[in-house]
Amino acid sequence: MSLRCWAAVMLSPPTWLDRLVTKLLKSSLSDYLAGRVLVPFWGWMTPVARQPGGPAFAVQPGDNLQRMMNLVMPLKDKTAVGRAKAAMAIGANLDEIFAGLDNVGTVHFARFVIVDNNLCMFSSYDGDFTNYIRDFVAQIGSVFDGVVALIEGGEDVIPTEHNIEAFIDWVHARDMYQVPDLPTDMLKYGTIADPGPQAVSDLRLFPRALMLQLNVDRNVAIGSGYRGYPGFSVAQVRRQMGIGW
Repeated sequence: MSLRCWAAVMLSPPTWLDRLVTKLLKSSLSDYLAGRVLVPFWGWMTPVARQPGGPAFAVQPGDNLQRMMNLVMPLKDKTAVGRAKAAMAIGANLDEIFAGLDNVGTVHFARFVIVDNNLCMFSSYDGDFTNYIRDFVAQIGSVFDGVVALIEGGEDVIPTEHNIEAFIDWVHARDMYQVPDLPTDMLKYGTIADPGPQAVSDLRLFPRALMLQLNVDRNVAIGSGYRGYPGFSVAQVRRQMGIGW
């Protein structure tokens, strides 16, 4: 189709069918049917695998700085008492945790929050995820065991310093999947569980691919987040500011 013909099609007035479809798409009924019927049906017809947590592999050095970890840990006790125990476990060891993160040497920031009966740790770090968690355990594993004991499945990896590889997998499984910064990147990561001849490769199918992924990954991070000083490591920032270790 020539550009002139394509422009004519794009600029032609909508038909009565176009207007009807547009109206239906804006209705609450269509939202209900799409969320409760259509997407689950798609998910049954086209199985999609859950994606691993954390940022995707990057070959650019600058993309391996200030990487995000969004760790969501479901509490065993989902009452106010359970949430209070989690808050106390963090608060009682805050100085040791912060000193340990400081000694890890690759962490830009970290904070703990409780959201809907989940204890969450959100942090930004440099380099490899596995090394980050291994260094974390080496510095404050014994202190953090008291926190892990309050989390569902935490007993399987305590003491963390004696179960480092298992703890790395444990954290990775609870780290949110990060939707790529460039949406089209999803199409090349092979998110379909059994690709076969139906592998997603058509950009026009991207919204469907995203909905299928979000159907199995309920909690996700949207992209790698805003970075106020992209491309700089913790060491570079500290050196520039004259802050020691």
